[in-house]
Amino acid sequence: MNSLKGVKVIDLTRALSGPFCSMILADMGADVVKVEAGPGGDMSRGWGPFDGEISTYYLSCNRNKRGICVDFRKLEGLDVLRSLILQADVVLENFRPGTMEQMGLGFTELMSQKPSIIMGSITAYGPRGPLSSWPGFDQIAQGYSGLMSLTGFPEGEPTRTGTAIGDLSSGMWLSTAITGALFERANTGKGKHVTTSLLDSLVAMLSVHGQRYLSLGDVPKRTGNAHAVIAPYGVFQTADGPLNLAPITSEMWIRLCNLLGREDLLADARFTTNDARVSNRDALKAELESVLRTKGKQEWTAQCVAAGLPAGPINSLPEVFADPQVIECDLVESVEHPILGAVRQIPTPLAHADVAAPSNAAITASRHPPLLGEHTFEVLREAGFDSSRIEHLLSTKAIFQFEPKA
Repeated sequence: MNSLKGVKVIDLTRALSGPFCSMILADMGADVVKVEAGPGGDMSRGWGPFDGEISTYYLSCNRNKRGICVDFRKLEGLDVLRSLILQADVVLENFRPGTMEQMGLGFTELMSQKPSIIMGSITAYGPRGPLSSWPGFDQIAQGYSGLMSLTGFPEGEPTRTGTAIGDLSSGMWLSTAITGALFERANTGKGKHVTTSLLDSLVAMLSVHGQRYLSLGDVPKRTGNAHAVIAPYGVFQTADGPLNLAPITSEMWIRLCNLLGREDLLADARFTTNDARVSNRDALKAELESVLRTKGKQEWTAQCVAAGLPAGPINSLPEVFADPQVIECDLVESVEHPILGAVRQIPTPLAHADVAAPSNAAITASRHPPLLGEHTFEVLREAGFDSSRIEHLLSTKAIFQFEPKA
C-alpha cells in the first residue's frame, strides 16, 4: 500500500507506542526515518526474548523504516536532528511533555520555521493536568484508566490485558490523527500538533462500559469470560480445550439447545429468559458443558457454525499461526534480515483492492527493522550533508553508522 508515498516522517519515539504508530505509517508507504540516540539506541533493543542477538520486542514494531543514530544530546547532533525535521513532513515523539521544547524543537518553534510541519506526540497522561509529568507504563495506565477494574474474574484481582493495549491503541490513534492532519494540510497548507496519551486511549477503550456508567451511574463488575448482560455467552470447556459460544438471540438459544440435545433446558425456569440465564449462568454453564465435553472444540465449532451459531475455538499461538484462515489472509509475512535471514512477522492488518488487482492484497514488508545506525550515511547524504561534514560528525561521535562484522 502506497497511500502515504512521498510523506517523510522523522520518528524520535522509543519502546512500543510511538514505534507502533510509525510502523503503521511506514506500512502505508511513508518514508519513516527512525532516529536513535547512542550508544544503545531504542531501549526496546535490550528487551528480550532475543532471536540471536536481536530483540523480538524491537522486531515487532520497527519494520519498513530506515534507521539512523544521532546523539542529539550534543549540539552538533541536535543541529543534525533539526535539519532533518525541517526537511520532513511529520515528526513523531513520545518524550515527557516539555522535552522537545527544552531541545528547541517544540511545535511552536518548528512551526515558526516550517508552517507545514505536523507533529505527533504520545504522552502517558496527556500534555496538561496534574499527572502530565508522570512517566508512562502500559500496565500502570491500564489500572489508572479503569480498564483493569473491568478485566478478570469476579472473585479475583483486577487484571491487565494479555497485550500492551494502551501502547498499541495509542499508536493506532496517533496514526489516524497523523493521516487526518496530512489530509487537512493538503487543503490548508498548514501543519498542526496532534496528541494522544496512554490514558486518553485507554479511557476511550472503555466504550460501552464507560457509557453505561456515564448514562446510568452503573459500575460494571468483572465477569471473567462471561458476557455481563447476555447468557450463555463466553468460554466453555470441550473434550480437548476451551470454546467460545455466543448465541445472542432467543432463536439462537433454541438452536443451541436443539444442537446439544438439551431441549429440556428450554422449559427449565432457570433458563427461560435471558435475564434468568444471566442470574443462573454458573448452573447453565455446567449443564452445557456436560454435553460439550463429549467432543473436541473443532468439531463443536463446525457443528455450531453449520447451525448458525457463533462459535470458535480458543487457540494457542501455534494453532493461530498454523490456521488455514490466518494463512489465507496473509497474517504472517517474511522479510529478509541481514543478520537473522528470513524473519516472519505479523503485518499491519489492512488490505487493499483496485480495478487492476480486484482481490485484496495485504500490506507487505519491504524493509527489515533497521539495525542501529544502519542508514545514517544514506539519510544524511539525501538531506544534503557532504562527505566532509559526515566524517566530522562521525569523528565527534555526534552520529554513528552501523558497520557489519567481518
